[in-house]
Amino acid sequence: MEKTKVTSGLAVSLDGYAAGHNQSFEKPFGDNFDSDLLDRWMFSEPEKHKHKKEIDAILDAGAFIMGHNMFGPKDRRDKSEWKGWWGDNPPYHAPVFVLSHNERTPIEMEGGTIFHFVTDGIESALKKAKEAAGDRNVKIMGGANTVNQYLAAGLIDELWLHVVPVTVGAGSRLFEGVPDLRLEPVEVSGTGVVTHIRYQVLK
Repeated sequence: MEKTKVTSGLAVSLDGYAAGHNQSFEKPFGDNFDSDLLDRWMFSEPEKHKHKKEIDAILDAGAFIMGHNMFGPKDRRDKSEWKGWWGDNPPYHAPVFVLSHNERTPIEMEGGTIFHFVTDGIESALKKAKEAAGDRNVKIMGGANTVNQYLAAGLIDELWLHVVPVTVGAGSRLFEGVPDLRLEPVEVSGTGVVTHIRYQVLK
């Protein structure tokens, strides 16, 4: 049996940003980011992307890990009534482990998504996610700071970037604090609005 693979997929600008500064409920992606700046490729060319593997791969996992900013803005994420951005039926349909500074009881949502809050670090979250995923992969969802932590710790096997041809100039940037990273591109595809590059992380 193959070991559980830890993967991550992230949409970024050409200069490596996944979100702007000052994320809030009103501005989920922060300053200088339109709400669809990095994900409009999923919807602007449905004949090229709908049901394609680049989209399907985003949610192809038995368990997920995300940072607290991805779960919710600072002024809402720890409130009992806040259950994430995705409504009653989030798209994950699997256990999701949220890196958090504050304990919360798990939140069960429609469709099989359960948010678990992990306060003792990235390795603990990964161990829990692997146990929950069974024989399926674990996906590190983001944001960039969370992906950077896992990359710096050598805990990601495969990185799939969706590079959008825009520049932003400031914000939350991929590869910050990740020295000596070596990647091998194993697949490249795309259109005029996005380039998909799947990398194997060399260890």
